[in-house]
Amino acid sequence: MTQDRIRRRMKIGAFARTGERTLNEEHVRFSDIKGLAIAAEAVGLDSFWLPDHFVYRPHEPDQLGCWEVFTFLSALASVTSRIALGTFVAATSFRNPALLAKMADALDEISDGRFILGLGAGNWEPEHTMFGYPFDHRAGRFAEAMEIIAPLLRAGMANFHGKYYEATESVLRPRGPSPSGPPIWAGARGERMLRIIAGHADASIAIWPITPAQMTAAREKMVAACQDVGRDPATLALTAGTFVHLPENDRPAADDKAISGTYEEIAAQLQAFAAIGVQHLLVDFRPDISVRTIEEFGHVLAIMT
Repeated sequence: MTQDRIRRRMKIGAFARTGERTLNEEHVRFSDIKGLAIAAEAVGLDSFWLPDHFVYRPHEPDQLGCWEVFTFLSALASVTSRIALGTFVAATSFRNPALLAKMADALDEISDGRFILGLGAGNWEPEHTMFGYPFDHRAGRFAEAMEIIAPLLRAGMANFHGKYYEATESVLRPRGPSPSGPPIWAGARGERMLRIIAGHADASIAIWPITPAQMTAAREKMVAACQDVGRDPATLALTAGTFVHLPENDRPAADDKAISGTYEEIAAQLQAFAAIGVQHLLVDFRPDISVRTIEEFGHVLAIMT
């Protein structure tokens, strides 16, 4: 495969936080997030992603809040027309799985088929406790949730009775424009979780492997999980996330993990992900995201296409 074909194959998306003290430590509003999504679409990014958290604590002991992700994405779907919108990632522990499938189908309709359902098991205990959600047996709960979400979205029906969840002859009607529902992406690291993902998801999310070398290691684990469940690894799309610090950002990246350099150097480092099979790369801009940052990243996209 030529390098030009590799460049065209890999899609690139932007990740934005919706919590307090983002965007230069200011209280983020929906108007801010809307501006980011519109800018991302304008420069040619393929996708725009928001996290699913209720509270978080980047500066202990503060308790900082986040906006609810499905509500925000629904509003973004009405002010954009091309860019894909996704949850990175929605915790199956926060919502009944049948309801979650219903919400995803509604977003598929609102976005005219542009929604991607990114899923995970939930990774921070305090927010579960604060809002009354159980945090035990996360892998088991995630496995059962997928037994309901996947068949509801793909076939429009589910009949499952487990230890944690059940759906009795549940049907999903009406349906959005995607024949098999929105794509299901899922991210995790443990072997059991990877097998669950291999059994149900359309794409595996390697959450912030940062470098192509780390992505290679994550891919090997995912291939092994596919083999364990009897799935052809080629049928499971590979996605990854990385950090980028652009040259015109006069604030430090706050860590040494971010990809940096000239536009050409950044483009070359991102293309290395495509060379190892990543089909969709999510970029977390460091130290923060802004309309200016997205517009500047357009220079990198221009080099890659």
